Amino acid sequence: MDKSPETGELGQNSGGVALSRLKRYVPLAIVAMGIGAFVMTGAYQYLSFDALARHRADLLGFAQNHGVVSVLAYIGVYIVVTALSVPGGVWLTLAGGFVFGGWLTGFYVVLGATVGGTLIFLAARYAFADLLRARAGSNLAKMEDGFRKNAFSYLLVLRLVPLFPFWLVNLVPALLDVKLRTYVVATFLGIIPGTFVYAYVGAGLGAVFEQGSEPDLGIIFQPQVLLPLLGLALLSLVPVVYERIKAKRGNHG
Repeated sequence: MDKSPETGELGQNSGGVALSRLKRYVPLAIVAMGIGAFVMTGAYQYLSFDALARHRADLLGFAQNHGVVSVLAYIGVYIVVTALSVPGGVWLTLAGGFVFGGWLTGFYVVLGATVGGTLIFLAARYAFADLLRARAGSNLAKMEDGFRKNAFSYLLVLRLVPLFPFWLVNLVPALLDVKLRTYVVATFLGIIPGTFVYAYVGAGLGAVFEQGSEPDLGIIFQPQVLLPLLGLALLSLVPVVYERIKAKRGNHG
């Protein structure tokens, strides 16, 4: 039995829509395959203090013999690890501090983490944003509107104070339709303080190795470090507070 032109056209349209939807998930499929490869090859084992201690001489030698290549490789690895949202970024930062020094490593990590975070941000927004909005309806719309009005301030706070995992803060703004420029700038600025803290911890690992001990990863929660970060976070919220006070005065006026 022959199909009518309308039926054939409907089938083609349906197929096109299905293909378009599948294409949306390609970036996340690549991320999933990358995570699988990362686990299956055992690469995760190199993101640990023990691995850093064992290979520290090799890392120093490679950096000394291949200066520019070692820097590009380090930034590239950091981009990949961040984009795949796999744990171990802190050990990469410490390793960089040990090999390149605190100041340079801080710059390399901020660059790599911002690029990697942006990649997963774009992948999540491309794949899930429309679907989530369609299912959540007005509730997400209200949340999205409130977050988007002060997106820079909120993101800066989330980056400055390590309350939530880095990968989670990469995804949520994507689902709330935060502007790419806002996300990139807030991420870049917000991760600078914490990054440099760990980079300089890494720069002092030589003495830690000699003592046979391990670095204190909880240093960022010590008062002398955490309190300044909280102060910066509070300053970041000043525009939000001001807008709310202004809005209340407008309503009462």
